Amino acid sequence: MSQPMLEIPVGERLASYVSGALDAWPCQTHRQLAKLHILDTLAAIVACRDLEPAVLARNYALSLSGGGDGPNAATILGTHARASIVDAAFASAMTGHGAEINDFIPSAFVQPGPAVLSAALAIAETRGASGAELLRAVMAGYELAGRMPKALGVENLRRAGVANHGLGPLFGAATAAAILLRLPADRIGDVFTFCAQQASGSWQWLLDVEHIEKAFVFAGMGARDGLHAALMVSAGFRGVRNALDHPGGWMRGAMFSGGDANRAYLVDDLGERSELPLTAFKRYPVGGPTQPAVEALLDLSPAIAGQAVQSVFIEMPGRWQAFRDAAMPALNLRYLAAIILIDGRLDFVSAQSLTRMAQEEAVKDLMAKIEIAHDPAQEAAPGSPRTESARVRITLEDGREFSRFVPHVLGFPSHPMDAADVESKAFNLMVEHLGPERAQAVIAAVRGIETLPDCKPLIELIAR
Repeated sequence: MSQPMLEIPVGERLASYVSGALDAWPCQTHRQLAKLHILDTLAAIVACRDLEPAVLARNYALSLSGGGDGPNAATILGTHARASIVDAAFASAMTGHGAEINDFIPSAFVQPGPAVLSAALAIAETRGASGAELLRAVMAGYELAGRMPKALGVENLRRAGVANHGLGPLFGAATAAAILLRLPADRIGDVFTFCAQQASGSWQWLLDVEHIEKAFVFAGMGARDGLHAALMVSAGFRGVRNALDHPGGWMRGAMFSGGDANRAYLVDDLGERSELPLTAFKRYPVGGPTQPAVEALLDLSPAIAGQAVQSVFIEMPGRWQAFRDAAMPALNLRYLAAIILIDGRLDFVSAQSLTRMAQEEAVKDLMAKIEIAHDPAQEAAPGSPRTESARVRITLEDGREFSRFVPHVLGFPSHPMDAADVESKAFNLMVEHLGPERAQAVIAAVRGIETLPDCKPLIELIAR
């Protein structure tokens, strides 16, 4: 019989897990998954390097601390530029989520890769960590990024207006950094205390237009604040070390009492069961919930090429209004449907194009013919894993109808990509920027990451 919520201690178990991560050796299946997520994140950094969120973050980091070659200077990933370790990790993470292409945990509403890997590589570079150590740290970072929002309660967070997307990566980045800093078990509680004091993020990211605030909330903020927490403790900062268990601590607050809070989830089978199989890859460069409709439209587009469209009707589960009305192109299903039907394809640049969405008359005319609606039948049963599906019906002006139901997209946890799928996606994202030889070299380096004596060659491979 499970213990009442308030009697489940988690702090010591988490501290033991984090402090012992470099001596653990997770199963091969989970190691392989972690390598694929590292590759996917590196590819996202390469592809997004020149997008505005990345450029702004890079220039900001360089204005604060750029050019240093001291022991605490790190590379801004995707470039040869260097800044202080925290500034570099911040800019790297902003780059990784510069567009809708990186991984996500749908059950936790977090996108862990950019924040966790950026913080981990910044420490690995400055402290000379090996590839095997980096891999273990990243794996543990994914655990906390995915587990913490579920422990607090996904619906509790939503009702409170706190974005899981900011909170999860914060704890994930701090965990990865603490591991590579080799903090002992009796200091891990301090790391989580300083994470608790910084835990934030608002769902107003849904109102963002240019993907800048979203990149900050989903990636840059978590990398920066999580790394700060670990570095502060490494420098001797101390706080409330049992903040996760103390009756007056952060995790016991009214916001996280009752509802769907599940403290035990933080430590259930920790070190055995992994969040990695629950982490999805994005097959298309758009928001996760829009992917099934995008796939349906891409499947239908050859049959209606050159035909006059009378209407498009898309039904989906979940927060359908957000994806009908999103101001951000890569989240706006009406815009994405329009450009797929016009172009007959979906490319990375058009998926992010505010200009096309706001100014192209053909796009605006077609968007007016597209409606998005909620389909309760597509919702998962209470207590079941979140689903992402879509039904698309296109009616032509001559009266013909075409329809397609997509119950899932390859890459969602229920239907995962295999290594060949992920490597193909990564190659396609990187080849334009790095060339085929370097793109293949990145893939090979990540495949054999356990053999790397240090991580600098991997960082150099993606720099330009």
